[in-house]
Amino acid sequence: MLKKIYMPFLLLFVLTPSAFAQLPDFTVMVKENGKAVVNISTTQKAPDIDADENPGEQPLPEGIPPELEELFKHFLQRPGGGQVPRETSSLGSGFVISHDGYVLTNHHVVKDADEIVVKLSDRRELVAKLIGSDPRTDVALLKIEANDLPVVEIGSPDRLQVGEWVLAIGSPFGFEQSVTAGIVSAKGRSLPGGNYVPFIQTDVAINPGNSGGPLFNMDGKVVGINSQIYSRTGGFMGLSFAIPMDVVMNVVDQIKTQGKVSRGWLGVQIQDVTRELAESFGMKRPAGALVAKIIADSPAEKADLQIGDVIVEYNGHKIDTSGDLPPLVGMTTIDQLVELELIRQGEKKTVTVKIGLLPEKDNQIAATAKAPKLFNRLGIEVADLTGEQREQLQVLKNGVLVAEVGKGPAAQVGIQRGDVILRVGNNIVRNVADFDKIVKQLPIGKSIAVLVQRRGNPVFLALKIEK
Repeated sequence: MLKKIYMPFLLLFVLTPSAFAQLPDFTVMVKENGKAVVNISTTQKAPDIDADENPGEQPLPEGIPPELEELFKHFLQRPGGGQVPRETSSLGSGFVISHDGYVLTNHHVVKDADEIVVKLSDRRELVAKLIGSDPRTDVALLKIEANDLPVVEIGSPDRLQVGEWVLAIGSPFGFEQSVTAGIVSAKGRSLPGGNYVPFIQTDVAINPGNSGGPLFNMDGKVVGINSQIYSRTGGFMGLSFAIPMDVVMNVVDQIKTQGKVSRGWLGVQIQDVTRELAESFGMKRPAGALVAKIIADSPAEKADLQIGDVIVEYNGHKIDTSGDLPPLVGMTTIDQLVELELIRQGEKKTVTVKIGLLPEKDNQIAATAKAPKLFNRLGIEVADLTGEQREQLQVLKNGVLVAEVGKGPAAQVGIQRGDVILRVGNNIVRNVADFDKIVKQLPIGKSIAVLVQRRGNPVFLALKIEK
């Protein structure tokens, strides 16, 4: 009875005009900025199709009724030509950042394009020139021949707050000038393949075709370029990611001034510190970027960084997770001296590093395995590496090869056949004799950090011997 009496009152309270007044009004922002958002289409010539051994003709499909043969011949057989040229096209978004025609979009929108066409809000279609693009940040800078164009205003993503309203304008599935809104879900997200971008995560509805479009804050300023979505269906599922404009404008400035993008390089491979690893390193809580590998002749090697160091601060910036470090290093000026605060064997230490230039390519390494023998306390069998194996695995010195994995602590943390164990705790593993001696002395019930190299990539694992 009470529900029937009070329910209309509650509904009226929820729908009161004062409640609606709390929601943002995007109409003015769209009117002021929508004209600077453009549609981008590209054309790419696909490989030609050979018309079979008989030039000018392609065979008809089997089972065609006689009355339809002439119709199929009209489309499938080309007199006097042995090839059928094809073209593919893609669609994306972009936005104008200068009155004289500089346009920003994603690298993946214009990648490998033979022709790029920018369609303005006034329906004009202009062929664009690709000034430069950067695959690592997925940013591309275009130029169209036009003047007095409407432009967006660039904002600061640093001031963006989680929970703040944001708005996107773009061309999802080709529907131009589509507007969607949501909130900032997180900042500083690290995604696979995006090591140099601290992505802005939002719940703004982003779909194919929105790529390259602007993300606006409530001041009507662009704080990011919509770039990626997380989806199991190919469509929007509530997780979209934008490239922060400070990263974007750094790329733009470099493209304009030097025609390419250069990034700072430290020369380490890193990973997150888990709770178990933090315990093994004597840390109170998981934090920082754990150094799993140091590249030869790199700034890190020259500065005497060591495997097992945990970098917790980079030039005054706190490093909470490993994903925090690469964007900071990448945006550092080449040859700049920076201070790293790190934890080495439980003690804090400060190291000065001269940042180098990021190489163009990374090396990929493969792994092999040998036959098993007897299991030790970790539940694995190891073997010394031959010269041929060291060359193949690019393990210059030290390390033992995991030949077999049985039940035990090693299997529980994911150690596999073909892994190379380089270090156990603070002990470097030089050979099988070394490894056996170290394993016999491992304590019970305490997390131990084990450095493993797998397919060329080093990773720390924390294992514990229970009995």
